[in-house]
Amino acid sequence: MSLVGLPSSAYMTPEVNALYQQACSAEYQNNLPDAIEKLKKAITLSGNDSMLYTKLAGIYSEIGEYEKALEAYSKVIELKPDDAFVYISIGSIYETLGKYQEALAAYNKAIQIFPEYKYNYLNIANAQYKMQDYKSAIASYSKFLDIYPQHFEARENLASAYLVQNMPDKAVKEYTTLYNKNSSNFKDYANYGIALVKTGDYSKATQILEKAVENDNENTSVHVSLAIAYQELGNNDMALEQYEIIFKQLPNLHSVRLDYANLLADMNKNTEAIAQYKLYSQNYPNDVRAYKNMAIVYKRMNDNDSAITNFEKALTLKSDDIDVKRDLAACYHAKKDYISALKYYDDVLKVKPEDVDVKTNKAFALHALEQYNEAIVLYQEVLAVKENPTVKSNLTKAITSQGFVFLGMKDFSKAAEYFQKAVSQDSADDYAYYGLAKAYRGLDLNEKAAEMYEKAIALNPEKELYSSEYGEFISGLYSQQGAMSISAEDELPPILLSDNGEIATVKTQDLSKSKDLILLGDENYRKKDFDKAVQNYQQALNINPNDEVTLLKIGNIYGIKGDNKTAAEFYKRSIVVKPDYTDGWFNLGLTYANDKNYEEAKKSFSKVLEFNKEYAYAYYALAIAYETENNKAEALKYYKAFLQYNKDADNVSQVQDKIRSLEK
Repeated sequence: MSLVGLPSSAYMTPEVNALYQQACSAEYQNNLPDAIEKLKKAITLSGNDSMLYTKLAGIYSEIGEYEKALEAYSKVIELKPDDAFVYISIGSIYETLGKYQEALAAYNKAIQIFPEYKYNYLNIANAQYKMQDYKSAIASYSKFLDIYPQHFEARENLASAYLVQNMPDKAVKEYTTLYNKNSSNFKDYANYGIALVKTGDYSKATQILEKAVENDNENTSVHVSLAIAYQELGNNDMALEQYEIIFKQLPNLHSVRLDYANLLADMNKNTEAIAQYKLYSQNYPNDVRAYKNMAIVYKRMNDNDSAITNFEKALTLKSDDIDVKRDLAACYHAKKDYISALKYYDDVLKVKPEDVDVKTNKAFALHALEQYNEAIVLYQEVLAVKENPTVKSNLTKAITSQGFVFLGMKDFSKAAEYFQKAVSQDSADDYAYYGLAKAYRGLDLNEKAAEMYEKAIALNPEKELYSSEYGEFISGLYSQQGAMSISAEDELPPILLSDNGEIATVKTQDLSKSKDLILLGDENYRKKDFDKAVQNYQQALNINPNDEVTLLKIGNIYGIKGDNKTAAEFYKRSIVVKPDYTDGWFNLGLTYANDKNYEEAKKSFSKVLEFNKEYAYAYYALAIAYETENNKAEALKYYKAFLQYNKDADNVSQVQDKIRSLEK
């Protein structure tokens, strides 16, 4: 049996041996042509000596005569078919020639012959890597590194193969090992940084990628990964700088425009973002993300039509996208196209029946479409899950509105039932009391009707509808009871005191003009054009100088301006013309409190309670005044009274904290 690596025959004639030695000497002296000639001559004398062919093949390989080298190695294999190293040499030549399939076959043959030679796994792995058979290369590199764990090149290629196979965690592990062991000689910053980005370690990625840019500023892939890392870390300006470099290097690199557009959107560069989304979608028309994100930007810009167009395009590509349907519903809702909104709300709720936000919005849409009962059911379902002041308020409004529907149908019993529900939901809803008054009138329950009118007026004294209808109602009752009535011809004009104390009258058309001026003043007040508002209110007072509400409004404006003295004068005038005007007394008290005149403030707040013991904030104001004077007993008394009459749940916790603090 012949031994691997030795000639097939242990005997070489003296003449052949001399030629062989001469060839070796010539090779040593780098006289390779002479070495080749000596070996050829030796082969003519001893054509079956594998050593001669092995040496000749090696020299041919050295001078780049690969075909001749392969021919010589094939002769060696004929003579010595079990020489694993010959196959390795053949594989090396094929690898040099780029014939990786043939190289791999030679290396595999070598491993079959000599499996103990583990170093050959590196040759196999390299061939597989170059053939882009990364899965097999990973297995071969792993076998090799089990034996030779310090081999830098093998571990670097293994890391690269992991990255190509989308196994970034393993790639990072390998690159980290290489970097930590020999950072001074580490070169593959680009792939290391890219792998870190893929694992989401953006902070570390930026450090590595910045080094990669230093080494090779023309590597666009590095700039792309660095842009993404900066973007994810919220370093938007730095990310933007990287994208500018990217598109300068490769203007047609459209694959990254989606991330670029997202960055612009995050930076509120909406117009630029939309331009990039459009350019991206032109090149990638089936990527649903572009249409979704573009629609979100349009929605943010309040361009609901464009948002809807893009959301619907996204749905054609992904019909089961619940997020898109939710956004579509919101856009249609914003356009007040409630029917279309409901279609998409229903689609979402089929998949997510417990989505409280969608259920809430659906209730709003039903409410807007005057489908009150359906809205009521949904409002109640939402409130059963979590407290929501807006939903609670809308529930009351929906119940009240349904009550008015029944009122219009003259179903007064049903109307009264709904108004009673509304009042139980919110005892401060003046409109519900007004509806209940009308329902009781329809049921001929006049005492209850009068009581409800009075509650509505007390809650909203500025609502002229309530007082005028109540007056008509009471007048009608007196007329029915035979009370003396005044004919239209005998009706007296309102008695007013002008600024000089003389009696003045106001014609009906002048009263109408006064109301128009007040409305104009209210509009200017909302616009915060207070000077014009005061001018309008003063013009109204010239017509009707005893309008306590308008006097109060002027006082409020001077209060906003910080002119407490003038504000107080107007509040005083409001209570002169109407001594039981609680809002006038209350606001007068606030001006005294602002001036730290707590004694007068307390008198004013007490006057409020004299006329209306349920005026909760008068108790609150008195409590603060007494607390300021360090009178804890009186402060506690009025804070507790406030809790008894308060209708605003938001203030309860704060007042309870004050009570606990004072009771310590």
